[in-house]
Amino acid sequence: MHTVWKGAISFGLVHVPVKMFSATEDKDISLRYIHKECGSPLSYVRKCPVCDKEVAWEEIGKGYEYEKGKFVLFDKEELDQLTEESSKSISILDFVDLTEIDPIYFQKTYYLAPDQAGANAYRLLMEAMRQTGRIGIAKISLRSKSSLAAIRVLENCLAIETIYYPDEVRPASQVPNLPEAGVVNDKELEMAKMLISQLSTPFDAAKYTDDYRQRMLDLISHKVAGEEFHIAPTRQENNVIDLMAALQASIEAVQHIPSEPGPSISSNTSTKLQTATGKKKPAKAKAAASSDAQRTTPAVAEPVVEPAAEAKFNNATGPIPVIAPKPKRRSAKSKETVS
Repeated sequence: MHTVWKGAISFGLVHVPVKMFSATEDKDISLRYIHKECGSPLSYVRKCPVCDKEVAWEEIGKGYEYEKGKFVLFDKEELDQLTEESSKSISILDFVDLTEIDPIYFQKTYYLAPDQAGANAYRLLMEAMRQTGRIGIAKISLRSKSSLAAIRVLENCLAIETIYYPDEVRPASQVPNLPEAGVVNDKELEMAKMLISQLSTPFDAAKYTDDYRQRMLDLISHKVAGEEFHIAPTRQENNVIDLMAALQASIEAVQHIPSEPGPSISSNTSTKLQTATGKKKPAKAKAAASSDAQRTTPAVAEPVVEPAAEAKFNNATGPIPVIAPKPKRRSAKSKETVS
């Protein structure tokens, strides 16, 4: 791992020399802008609109626009003086309970490792935090920016997560079109809670994958190999107006999902479902469940290559292209079964 910061954690009169390493990595696929006429990648030029010439890095400074078209300028030395004192220290201000911090405040996670002869102090701080169940709220200066941070124990390591200042988090009251407080239908609420219960399972990060990135990698490999690709048909979404039918159809769909870690639907749940609705499964719910089952089990169809598929992809329009296997020959009997 590459060291991104070196300094010390200080709490009280104790100093713990540490090195900082990034705990996450960005795996987004970077696409460059290409000149379609000749296929060359485009470059960005730092150009002054007044002098009408390209500007070198050594001629560039920084400024703040306090009025339209008016700037106050700063040189590098002035900006360095603002962060010089605190740039090498992580000062723990308070110890709090992790559950008291809403996830909206968290930004980026880093690992902290002991530096020089700080292993004993590092181990002491980590064990004290582990046994008390507390995390440290600290201030740190990264890349000339002061940030709040939360220091916590992660497995056998100290991790630090930068967090937003309170005035950087917009209040939820500013969100437009929020529903007003009102009475929720008891039967719909009971069914919604049952659906949540059936979908509840222990968190396992390994089961979640970036499907778009994988499709993009497959598409890139096929294009490099000069192979054709197919456009998967888009699924038509139906707007279900009957909320009760949608909830019941969702619960029935969960019953047919292969077993996963977590609770399963029993006969008692089915009895509770009929009690919550006050009647047996209506025909409308059956139809919704049948429609949902058809959507979850895609029909076997001949992949079709659209002539303009590649053009659509280059223009960033249309559905996301995915790689589909070449169709296999089927007998007349299997075709009748599909139809």
